[in-house]
Amino acid sequence: MSSKIKVLQVIPKLGYGGAETGCYDLAHFLSEKDCKSYIVTSGGPLLKFIKRNKVKVIRLPVQSKNPILIFINTILISLIILFLKINIVHARSRAPAWSCFFSCFLTGRKFVTTFHGTYNFSNSVKKFYNSVMVRSDLVIAGSNFIFDHINKNYSKLLKKDKRVLVIFRGINTEYFSNSTVTNEKINKLNIDLNLKTETFKILLPGRLTKWKGQEMFLESLNLLKTKYAKDNFQAIVLGSHQGRKVYFKKLVSMVEKYQLKKNVVFLSHFRELPVVYYISDVIVSSSIEPEAFGRVAVEAQSMQKPIIASNFGGSRETIVDGKTGFLFKNRNSESLAEYLNNVLEMDKDKLQSIGNEGRKNVLHKFDVEKMCQSTFTEYKKLLKV
Repeated sequence: MSSKIKVLQVIPKLGYGGAETGCYDLAHFLSEKDCKSYIVTSGGPLLKFIKRNKVKVIRLPVQSKNPILIFINTILISLIILFLKINIVHARSRAPAWSCFFSCFLTGRKFVTTFHGTYNFSNSVKKFYNSVMVRSDLVIAGSNFIFDHINKNYSKLLKKDKRVLVIFRGINTEYFSNSTVTNEKINKLNIDLNLKTETFKILLPGRLTKWKGQEMFLESLNLLKTKYAKDNFQAIVLGSHQGRKVYFKKLVSMVEKYQLKKNVVFLSHFRELPVVYYISDVIVSSSIEPEAFGRVAVEAQSMQKPIIASNFGGSRETIVDGKTGFLFKNRNSESLAEYLNNVLEMDKDKLQSIGNEGRKNVLHKFDVEKMCQSTFTEYKKLLKV
């Protein structure tokens, strides 16, 4: 039966974000289930890791929001569907979702979407543009938070024949594992970043953008020094500014203003994330807007590290507060500083205990195999096979 299933996933670009890695993982999982697996994308760094004997890649400009290109993509995707005899088209972003929506209408194929974020809207036009993500036969929400967001804002489009369900994002727990990290990699990173082995290390991963809360994080580090008299720490701000040079300069200025130059290091790119997690004593997710899922929190727990995250959005579902990590008051640098200080004062056994509980939590709820199997099961239900 599985060999009859042919799935075409469509995503703007295959980078290293949650939507992209989810697409990548599912594509390879489907091939292992004797399905035909295809990806339409404009490109991206993750492409080079795709096993081309298992997953076929088709390059189209599906990253564009240009109406003309969306129309052209509609025609091309329709032809691909017919030529390859695709059963299911799974869109993971709004612009390509419109092309997929019309293509599935024209060809009579099943249409699936994954609602990866809250897709903020300020007017009816933007809301209509977002609404394509709930115009599918199956709408997958990445968390209960997103599920509630969909029902609150798009309920009029959720007819009885439309299925909306939660499938938690999963991560590769074999990759995000302490067993993958070698002493050679640890030593190289410590040397490259000039990290001192005796300092307490705080990691803040995430692209450099205002809503990820890097400014608030630096404010909390300043409080850690001035209010709690802690200085024996080094913070790694890991993430690319992706062209936001003004914002990056502002962060650098804040480091100078708060006299944190010896405490803070910026790392724009690093491929082997498990190594950075491994050398860190605590991980922080300081977003000032709700995370749809909060992949950093799950990766941290998988690496057996305590996580401190904002108390809203997906983080409330992925973290067991006080057991696998801590939830601080939203947009509050004093609250974050207090939790950082508390964790800094914990002994190693306590930190290890929290880390162990985090690993158990992820293996139980957020393993990538569970995510892929759940999605595959829903595909079969759609096709009634």
